[in-house]
Amino acid sequence: MKKLEDYITTIPDFPEKGVLFRDITSVIENVDGFRLSINEFMELLSNVEFDKLVTLESRGFIFGAPIAYEMEKPMVLVRKKGKLPRETISQDYGLEYGNATIEIHKHSINPGDRVVLLDDLIATGGTLEAAGKLVEKLGGQVVKVVALVELRGFNARARLNYDVASVLSYEGK
Repeated sequence: MKKLEDYITTIPDFPEKGVLFRDITSVIENVDGFRLSINEFMELLSNVEFDKLVTLESRGFIFGAPIAYEMEKPMVLVRKKGKLPRETISQDYGLEYGNATIEIHKHSINPGDRVVLLDDLIATGGTLEAAGKLVEKLGGQVVKVVALVELRGFNARARLNYDVASVLSYEGK
């Protein structure tokens, strides 16, 4: 039986020389790999008490939808600025070469909501940190952060003041 890491495609020297790019699209494109990834996420969340699953654009949506369905939890979207149709709040954050802004619908999180943040990848942790700030601005509490892949070389856990778990973890960047 294959393990989840068998479905991850590693591409050397992408996007630049010296980088080992961990491509998760090969997980999504394979029925068994995708099923295994969802089951692994479900295991990470099996003992977590939470009210809402907050997913980050865009691959976080792919993994979040079946998890929210199976766990019977509302799924809340965090998107790039200007993509959500109702009233939003926003949070700026730094990228390697500039800044970005993400948004959440203002009424998607209620005061006291216990929230899980879910994304496909944890690298620097900047996007997840910004998403956590959005949840907290609305009175919610982040009780767990989960991702399919974590790149430990960026040391995101030191930046994120949350309980963090990943299905797969790789040394380096």
